[in-house]
Amino acid sequence: MKDLLKLMLKEEFRSHASYSGKQRFLTFPLFVFILAFGSGLTIDKMLETVSLGQFAMFAHMSAFVYGLSVGAFGIMGREYLERRYGTSNYLVAMPYLLPLSFRTTFLGIYLRDAVFYILLLLAPATLGLVAAAPFMGFSLVSIGLFFIAVMLTFMIGMSLSFLASVVYIRNIPAFLALTAAIAGLFISFGVLGWPDLNTLIPSYGMQMDVRPFPVDGSGALLLGVSATGVIALLSTLAYLLVEVRISISSKQHADMLPSYYERFRFFKGLNRSLMSKELLDLRRSGVIAKMFFAFILPLLFLSFTAWFVNYGLAIPVGFNAVFYAAMVGFIGVMMYSWLNNVDLAEYYDLLPVTVPQLIKTRIRVFLLLTMGISASFVVAISYLNAEVRLLWLALVVMFVTSVYMVVMTAYLTGLKTNTFLFDTTVLAKFSLLSFLPDVCLTILSFSLLANWMVAVAGIALVLGSMTIATWILFKGIEVRWSGISFAG
Repeated sequence: MKDLLKLMLKEEFRSHASYSGKQRFLTFPLFVFILAFGSGLTIDKMLETVSLGQFAMFAHMSAFVYGLSVGAFGIMGREYLERRYGTSNYLVAMPYLLPLSFRTTFLGIYLRDAVFYILLLLAPATLGLVAAAPFMGFSLVSIGLFFIAVMLTFMIGMSLSFLASVVYIRNIPAFLALTAAIAGLFISFGVLGWPDLNTLIPSYGMQMDVRPFPVDGSGALLLGVSATGVIALLSTLAYLLVEVRISISSKQHADMLPSYYERFRFFKGLNRSLMSKELLDLRRSGVIAKMFFAFILPLLFLSFTAWFVNYGLAIPVGFNAVFYAAMVGFIGVMMYSWLNNVDLAEYYDLLPVTVPQLIKTRIRVFLLLTMGISASFVVAISYLNAEVRLLWLALVVMFVTSVYMVVMTAYLTGLKTNTFLFDTTVLAKFSLLSFLPDVCLTILSFSLLANWMVAVAGIALVLGSMTIATWILFKGIEVRWSGISFAG
């Protein structure tokens, strides 16, 4: 296992570094370090509005959700195996060729992602806080305990997601039942306060029993052991449930391309053919349900978080329908990343298609898939919050933000979204181009009740700027990505 883990770590590193380059990829932890260092220097200002306990809860919830997203690799099991030929070969497919079991390789992936992402994000973030300690008077012991507790929370989320994804491969109804039960527990915590967060995430309880909070050594030790036991239990169950051999079945489909082609009469020439092919590929791949789950879940989590802050913590932040609309636009860009992960694009090099043409087609597919869901979510939020008067503005904000975010992401990352966002240069540009309009729209949405006319004028100015930027970036896709091969 030790040798297999080393090889898998090399595979993961090469996968990310193959596009952005080793030097740029290795600057990503430096970026995280600087961000954490800056946050450590300004934590006093943040604690003026949020208590240290609430800050710790947000940190653990973020680590838990991050672990959930990382641990979902089990769902990609069949996709890994289907791509074992050609230029991309994954070690998880080696049981077909070598005397290894799928349980061994999946355990290797679990350990690989745990080590890789802890070193990539959690460790640099902790070192950033350590660097800020001499200036802010932080205790190094407290920082160390915080790292251990957050790491355990991350591992709980990752182990839970690993188990859920393995169950998904075996039995989809069982997966739906499991996720519904988990969601029900967290909804019950948010609405009823039961079970408490210490029970759901023992490592959070451990955090609250060590410095800088009131120290309860025996309680912290018990909760730490409980968290470790939960991780061991979930990962062991996932290991035992991994299919000994994943079958890749072939399916025959009717010739549906002509019917798709007929539906897109408003597109001309190659655009019509590409739109038809992309949507048909999505249907045949069977990943549409996963994509919508990955899109809707963050929207539900956003709603729960906002509700919990407003009512559970009684912090009068003032979230409204316009704020939600902006967040929907920013969250939705994850669907574009999914579109680039459905299948390998190298075979397009054999066709009279350019990379910019496919990028623009996937932007259109993204808008077609997400606009209806996003609009429905904004409408529902407006009615639930009794803010129907803001609905027209919220829908405009949602639409402009969604188009801006997907075009900006496509311009920066092309067809390799996940990989290029680990390039520090690209990530810095992405952060700047998304952070500025996000902050402006958030602040202006909070100002709607206080000064309607000024807030609406400000929102109109921001949306106008985003529209112009969208047009410039969309035109720039041709220049930035022309001459690039689909394999490059």
